[in-house]
Amino acid sequence: MDAIRNVDWTSMLTNALLLIVPALVSLTFHELSHGFVAYKLGDRTAKDEGRLTLNPVRHIDPIGLVMMLIFRFGWAKPVPVNMRNFKNPRRGMAITALAGPISNLILASAVLFIFGLVFTRLGGLNATGANEIIRDIIINTAWLSVMFAVFNMLPIPPLDGSKILFSFIPDNAYYKLMRYERYGFIILIIVVNTQIFRDTIGSATQALFDRLFAIAEATFNLVN
Repeated sequence: MDAIRNVDWTSMLTNALLLIVPALVSLTFHELSHGFVAYKLGDRTAKDEGRLTLNPVRHIDPIGLVMMLIFRFGWAKPVPVNMRNFKNPRRGMAITALAGPISNLILASAVLFIFGLVFTRLGGLNATGANEIIRDIIINTAWLSVMFAVFNMLPIPPLDGSKILFSFIPDNAYYKLMRYERYGFIILIIVVNTQIFRDTIGSATQALFDRLFAIAEATFNLVN
């Protein structure tokens, strides 16, 4: 019981909050973008299932969220897409897939703009209490959004990058590969647990984040 009493619950809850909120925002925006673009291209599946919403509850995968908290690797509930409803199924699927990573980069850019705008008002590097939490949630949202964009462009099923890549291969090979898409998750789990993967994704995320961070710096300089 003493061990339980000595746990810093406030610190644990704060750390969870700093991860959960950015993850929910980034994943919700990502999945909503898939569904919205699919809808614009002629597929109403996501709309009919109530997935064209910013309500994170509609997009949460409980297991994926727990994995995010424990292993810093998780996922949302995929938005349903029926590619047969597209005029050009393969091109429509590729565009729908690309919408996710692009939306995350747009989100990261917008969040970094806000970060530069409010950085001083929140106390900057010396922020404390609620201001520090808000500051860190904002920057974590930008970082996770960039990471999701980079990660999802990997050409491994069921990630978005595989759907984009598969759209360039012959029809017979495309539909065969799509049938085996669900097994790609096993390969994905193996790959993400390698050090070379972590180093590569980490380096690519950092490089892209550094470029986008110029938005925050420019906004900061503009308002100060």
